[in-house]
Amino acid sequence: MKNILTILALVLLTSVSVAQEVNKSTYLIDGDIIEATLYHNNGMIAQTGYYTQDNKLTGEWVSYDLNGNKTAVAQYNNGEKVGTWVFYDGDIKREVSYYDSRIAKVTTWKVSHTHVVSNNP
Repeated sequence: MKNILTILALVLLTSVSVAQEVNKSTYLIDGDIIEATLYHNNGMIAQTGYYTQDNKLTGEWVSYDLNGNKTAVAQYNNGEKVGTWVFYDGDIKREVSYYDSRIAKVTTWKVSHTHVVSNNP
């Protein structure tokens, strides 16, 4: 399970670095918060989220694949992982809950067009 989460984290980081190479990223300052929109090479949005003035991730970050499909929704508080993150991979949905910036719980579902089936006891 840790390997899967590590791979997902690397995908998120790779999306950010690829989007920054395109040099189309936008950053809007609103008080003490910076709103970021990062793009894939094909011009589609890769991620949206917020930074603090001292470059710490904060609030909700959303990641998208090359086709614009949502792949992850993450929560940060002043650089710390918090709350429940959601990862989408085809018909699989994973919720990863964080406590003290550490994984506290992982729940996985197989999503069908008519209902969600939990794979956890």
